[in-house]
Amino acid sequence: MLKERARPRRSKGRNFSKGRKLMDKLAGLSLIALVSLVGVASQPALAQATAGKKASSNTNNRSDSLVERGKYIVERVAMCERCHTPRDGSGNPERTKWLQGGPVQNQVTYPVANYAQSEPRIAGAPPGTDEQFITLMMTGISRTGAPPNPPMPPFRMTREDAQAVLAYLKSLR
Repeated sequence: MLKERARPRRSKGRNFSKGRKLMDKLAGLSLIALVSLVGVASQPALAQATAGKKASSNTNNRSDSLVERGKYIVERVAMCERCHTPRDGSGNPERTKWLQGGPVQNQVTYPVANYAQSEPRIAGAPPGTDEQFITLMMTGISRTGAPPNPPMPPFRMTREDAQAVLAYLKSLR
């Protein structure tokens, strides 16, 4: 007598339900994609206006990012306001006179030759020409051909950073 081999039972319903679930997901995703495409395609004027704004604002974006970079360097790295912004009675910077210059805030504890008694206004238009200011920021040499008087540090910025600082200061008009 031959024994019949027991065949593993396949559950057709289980495989079918997995396939069905996958098809339902794909159909749902396809529907979402189709609705999205129809929505985007139905507004060509909006797309053209957006493209026009992007093209015309590329220059603005570059100058805005340059100003933001300069603001970061001036306010967070070089800390220019510590000397170039007057303080109120509590020692806080006066935001209404931001980078407008004034008396030196830091007093030395020992004699220093050529120690500055006042700091120049740098907001709006720093002293000298743009190129002289950039040279000062890059080399630590002022427009007079000498380093600036203490307490001004002799910065060694890259040209890009110096240009960014200049752009930010000019934006403060």
